[in-house]
Amino acid sequence: MQIYLPIAEVSVNAFLLLGLGGLVGVLSGMFGVGGGFLMTPLLFFIGIPPAVAVATEANQIVASSFSGVLAHLRRKTVDLRMGTVLLIGGLIGAALGVIVFNYLKSLGQVDLLVKLCYVVFLGIIGGMMFVESLKAIRNTRSGKAPKRKKHNWVHGLPLKMRFRTSGLYISVIPPLIVGVCVGILAAIMGVGGGFIMVPAMIYLLGMPTKVVVGTSLFQIIFVTAFTTMLHATTNYTVDVALAVLLLVGGVIGAQVGTTIGTRMKAEQLRILLALMVLAVCFKLALDLLIMPSELYSIGNGGGH
Repeated sequence: MQIYLPIAEVSVNAFLLLGLGGLVGVLSGMFGVGGGFLMTPLLFFIGIPPAVAVATEANQIVASSFSGVLAHLRRKTVDLRMGTVLLIGGLIGAALGVIVFNYLKSLGQVDLLVKLCYVVFLGIIGGMMFVESLKAIRNTRSGKAPKRKKHNWVHGLPLKMRFRTSGLYISVIPPLIVGVCVGILAAIMGVGGGFIMVPAMIYLLGMPTKVVVGTSLFQIIFVTAFTTMLHATTNYTVDVALAVLLLVGGVIGAQVGTTIGTRMKAEQLRILLALMVLAVCFKLALDLLIMPSELYSIGNGGGH
């Protein structure tokens, strides 16, 4: 069943979009990520223009993340105080990101920038997570207790706050910086930023894995909602028809993913996420390097 998307100006199978939304919803519930790092490139692959994919995917992430947060709130695995600090940084970052996005769009370079950002960030994060997860699995099998750094440079910073749910007493500066970075990525790449935030919360801030997933989703909801609003009012690149189909699939998938996630070990979840990140990175890099079948395309380049 083909459906015409008015903003993207392409026709796509409606069931394919529902399926993609469901898949990303499952990932959202399992890993505490918005799923945009996977969904946005998948939208590129089925012919959605990058500018539309970025703005619309931010909208879909809101729904799948909200669905996942409800499940985590019932289990009391959301640190609301930490989530609020991350959120403040995220809103600042999102505003900065949209300004950069608008400038690059006016130059006609936004499509290339988005794809290059994906290749670089997914390659770095995926590689680091994969190596760390392999070490964790090897330590678990050999019976070694995982070494968690109780004190690092983060604990020496001023403006400390107690985060009871996470069992931490640290400075608010690192969470604010993480939030700003994630907000910028949300605006430019159409992602929730979970693939950056989840590793940062575990390894930089020292939060327990069981609390990280729900807290990450809590922050993602508000940052991506704010990003969507900015894109809709400044770029007019949010395709409502596309967003609704992705949203329906995402809400259902998030509940399934949360159930699966609670039955798997933290190390297994991290290595699965790392493999998916690397697979998407490889496909995007391949598309940038291989000569396209059509060398020229007609677009609204803004006069460029």
